[in-house]
Amino acid sequence: MKLLRVALALLLLPCLVQAVEPISLGLAAFGAVSALTGLLSSHKLYCYFRDCCGQGRFLNSTALQVDLDRKLYGQHLVKKVILKAVTGFLRNPNPKKPLTLSLHGWTGTGKNLVSRIIAENIYKGGLKSPYVHQFVSTLHFPHILDVDRYQDQLQAWIQGNVSTCENSIFIFDEMDKMHPGLIDAIKPFLDYYEQLDGISYHKAIFIFLSNAGAEKITQVALDFWKNGKQREELQLKDLDPVLSVTVFNNKNSGFWHSSLIDKNLIDYFVPFLPLEYRHVKMCVAAELHTRGYIADPEIITRVAEEMTYFPKTERIYSDKGCKTVSAKLDFYL
Repeated sequence: MKLLRVALALLLLPCLVQAVEPISLGLAAFGAVSALTGLLSSHKLYCYFRDCCGQGRFLNSTALQVDLDRKLYGQHLVKKVILKAVTGFLRNPNPKKPLTLSLHGWTGTGKNLVSRIIAENIYKGGLKSPYVHQFVSTLHFPHILDVDRYQDQLQAWIQGNVSTCENSIFIFDEMDKMHPGLIDAIKPFLDYYEQLDGISYHKAIFIFLSNAGAEKITQVALDFWKNGKQREELQLKDLDPVLSVTVFNNKNSGFWHSSLIDKNLIDYFVPFLPLEYRHVKMCVAAELHTRGYIADPEIITRVAEEMTYFPKTERIYSDKGCKTVSAKLDFYL
């Protein structure tokens, strides 16, 4: 911070010395420019203003935990896995392979939110950082007849970006809509190879987002509820084995019979539980706060009650999570 104040003072120096005679002003300006040039050449100062490759390896784990606690509702398993996986990976000076996370659950349960939180805690530009790359299956890989071309492009994109920054982040959204076999093109980059064509991929992060497996997650959560157990009693061991098998055998998933699963290259299958009525109310309150409004209990209740829930008789879980909260809130505001 002290370095930042010095830099800003030097930038303002010409405005502060208007009363000085021209020769003195010229010398002062020259000295200021020289000093500022030296400061701006400092990597630390440069990275204060802009994203720098690898700055996320100094991740503040407390900040990441605070973000997860404040912004993500009803996902105790997700918070635990993401915090340990990301902080552990970034603190490891010599990881043996890239960190590979596969996020699964119904729409509106927080998968995109979590990928954004990870990106924002690693790079100040978040999803807009030049070192964070997003792929949406229906946008970037729409035609099944072009799968071979997509595979070549995908390999070239990843190779080029990791050669520029070994700490690159790659996010693949709508994996359940990706053509089977396409994602296997990146299998070499996720494996334990020391280098491929002179490039190491060990410090990159790959995040996959998918609705595949959501039915199985919901069934396990529902069984817990029927047995009188609290959702917070669910542990990762209750879901991880069945989730990976379900995704692998799901023909409507980009992971169908994928070598990424078969070769155990995905480090964590992260289950997002369906959201309950109380979680939807939290989402409404958070949206009101974001817009600068007081958390009006009446508005919160009205919006939450307008959402649709399942199973039809018990009405436990929101079928869209918090996906449409913002749009429904517009009506009342």
